Amino acid sequence: MEKPGSPPEAATELRVRALTGLKEIGAAAWDACATSAETLAGGDEGHNPFVSHAFLSALEDSGCVSRKTGWLPLHVAVERDDKLVGVAPCYLKSHSQGEYVFDHGWADAYERAGGSYYPKLQVSVPFTPVTGPRFLIAPGADPDVATGALVAGLRALRAETKASSVHVTFMQEPEWVRAGAAGFLQRTDQQFHWENAGYRTFEDFLGALASRKRKGIRRERRDALAAGITIEHLTGSDLTEAHWDAFHAFYADTGARKWGRPYLNRRFFSLLSERMADRVLLVMAKRAGRYVAGAINLIGDTALYGRNWGCIEEHPFLHFEVCYYQAIDFALARGLTRVEAGAQGEHKLARGYRPVLMHSAHDIADPSLRRAVADYLQRERAHVEAMVGELDTLTPFRRPCTEES
Repeated sequence: MEKPGSPPEAATELRVRALTGLKEIGAAAWDACATSAETLAGGDEGHNPFVSHAFLSALEDSGCVSRKTGWLPLHVAVERDDKLVGVAPCYLKSHSQGEYVFDHGWADAYERAGGSYYPKLQVSVPFTPVTGPRFLIAPGADPDVATGALVAGLRALRAETKASSVHVTFMQEPEWVRAGAAGFLQRTDQQFHWENAGYRTFEDFLGALASRKRKGIRRERRDALAAGITIEHLTGSDLTEAHWDAFHAFYADTGARKWGRPYLNRRFFSLLSERMADRVLLVMAKRAGRYVAGAINLIGDTALYGRNWGCIEEHPFLHFEVCYYQAIDFALARGLTRVEAGAQGEHKLARGYRPVLMHSAHDIADPSLRRAVADYLQRERAHVEAMVGELDTLTPFRRPCTEES
């Protein structure tokens, strides 16, 4: 369905449409935007698996995102003469779950003041706190013109759907800067990532740590497997439906205890394996002949992205082994430069993961709510910046001029 939009004056021939699902656009056209040099100029990835047509369509086709789950697809597409200029993965939301950039306080305050915070528009990858492009620009298109048209289209869609706001989360920093210039409110947060500082092996990495931390990690890895647990790395054609049956069982069990209802259903994992198995790494732990825990990761060109974990048996340090240390092992073997192990978790610091900034942008229609949020975000950005600086002093890496070897 077409939305009128208000593209920049210099690009009045652009047409903005809202797509009610990825079936309305070909995979080749979408992925050309997702992997263009114009889109990826703000990051180090040549291919971000989460914004691929395969990943996003698996969420839709499995029913994980739908009107029923509160994630109604309304992707924004910009065209000129029926040729795609840019797209943005967008959803009409009836709640704030599965986003990892928390605005529940904003919603509560607005509702108490008599406003309606929902629906809202969310430009993101559902259930995925991973930085990546959000304004996907076609090869050869002018990024400023395309971004301006996408922003105008999002605002027109906000008005059409009577949404309170537009939220663009886990975006690349250059996009964040352009969104700020377009009048979006800017927000920051932090995560913990492991960076390969020239290590060839896990022992090289351990050699960069203070002695006590190095010994602690070796002890954790040893204790994690003490009950006779073995670890398997499964990717590509090695992945079978039996593996997904096992993984989903303990993912669902852990998710139910943690959130009440897991976001991803069993069919999603089959579709993911069918459409992009070479981009999937499943780390599985086995004891006494059966799988007892595992973690799913997606493989980029330069980074490994840890996503979901689950277990049906509790073993000391097994979570750290499967999710953090095995991810580092795989990244080193593949020549990847970074491991992103998901949202939150200051416990990652002691395991060699360092704090980094995350970026999001927010466009709020109501002037009163906008002023209140803008004031809050100004103070929050200063707090986050100070916190990242402080946390970076708590990493386990050896300091210059220490006596430790």
